[in-house]
Amino acid sequence: MPNKSNNISRMAMKAMGLFGGVQVMGILCSIIRTKLVALWIGPVGIGLFGLFNNALEMISTGTNLGIRSSSVRDISQAMDNRDTGLVARMVTVVRKWSLWLGLAGALITLALAPMLSQITFGDSFHIWGFVALSVAVLLQALTNGEYAILQGTARLKRLASVTLWGTLVGLAVSIPLFYWLRQDSILPSIIAYALALAASAWLLRNRDYPSVQVSRRETVDLGKGFVRLGIFMTLGNFAGILASYAFNAWLNTHAGTEVVGYYQAGYTLINKYTGLILAALGMEYYPRLSKVAESRLRLRAYVSQEINVAIAVMAPVVALFILLRQLVVWILYTPEFDVILTFVSWGMIGTILRTLSWCLAFTILAKGDGKTYLWTEVASAIINLVLNIVFYRWWGLTGLGVAFLVSYLLYTLIVAVVYFRIYRLQVSPASVYNLVWTLAIAAGVMAAMESGVTPVAIVLTLVSIAVATRQVLAMWRR
Repeated sequence: MPNKSNNISRMAMKAMGLFGGVQVMGILCSIIRTKLVALWIGPVGIGLFGLFNNALEMISTGTNLGIRSSSVRDISQAMDNRDTGLVARMVTVVRKWSLWLGLAGALITLALAPMLSQITFGDSFHIWGFVALSVAVLLQALTNGEYAILQGTARLKRLASVTLWGTLVGLAVSIPLFYWLRQDSILPSIIAYALALAASAWLLRNRDYPSVQVSRRETVDLGKGFVRLGIFMTLGNFAGILASYAFNAWLNTHAGTEVVGYYQAGYTLINKYTGLILAALGMEYYPRLSKVAESRLRLRAYVSQEINVAIAVMAPVVALFILLRQLVVWILYTPEFDVILTFVSWGMIGTILRTLSWCLAFTILAKGDGKTYLWTEVASAIINLVLNIVFYRWWGLTGLGVAFLVSYLLYTLIVAVVYFRIYRLQVSPASVYNLVWTLAIAAGVMAAMESGVTPVAIVLTLVSIAVATRQVLAMWRR
């Protein structure tokens, strides 16, 4: 078992390094693209870019039915059965469903173009813009299908290459469009970016399992499982989006747009950048967990090992972030945003609980338990919305950081009930120990920074780095 455990740790860390680098590159490309739009087109360009991209994300999320994530489970399980015929059929089925859902999304976009133009811009002059956006909706659906196939068949290096090359080519094509077409380049650049990703996914697709003849009935039968799970995932994600929108609207009404800006800045620091680590780990973790979804012993081992790896990686990140919080805020924003420092610190401690709940919650998806996933996500969205409003009324921006921590504490308890009581699974004592010391050190660093005792915060951060490094090296060498 030690060798097996060590191999799991190595795979997890390699996946994190691989996809973490790709995601950082994606963020850099996004920053460059936004900067060029601001430089050559101005605020109008930024506004149009955001509005059309938000519409694309909303439509794609609603019409793709979560196939990007849900189908990974079915493909992984087919791979674990070592039935190449079944894997080939599943690959074909995923591609067919991606095409069907992409066409459906494009048609819906075409049909709703007049309404989308009216709602988004208050006029009918942008109807043709949304008509053009339907092409990007179709391309994104096809790309997501190929991404799911690569992830499900464990072709992670190729998946990273697809994402990297698609992003780079999309940026390279967009730059001359921005320069020559200026404001008229927004929609062509969005479509060109989607086309670059789709072309990259198609050229580097998994060719180990060529298309096979699958009847329409078999396509529906083999696909209904991941489509049903995808619908639950879509509804769960929508609950989170709706709660976020409702709180931002409430905050804007009761505190003003400036406070909303502070909240968004702090939330991005807490959620988005640390989320890159979890997203990178999930690329390998989710398919691996799906393969052993029916084995209680292997599930326990895999979840415990993932908690150890994720916590070991996140512990020094959280401590360093709290220690260097002012420098980070000044680099990414301006000194004016110092008001979010305590907010961010509380939220970073909550990130540790987010990491734990993330590791546990993947068992729900691995088991294909869509209903449980939906009610846990809806409960989380409601809790987060209520706590944000209540804690902001009590403590202002600092209260929003506390709300983030408490909401993830409650979400962890909810997921723990599912994991321990409903699925009757366990985690290793080492996982509990790692969680406790990480929380203790993070809390100590924050207390020291709030008290102005920076040397103590530095020592605790160094301890966190040393312990985490020792754990990672031990897992790697064992």
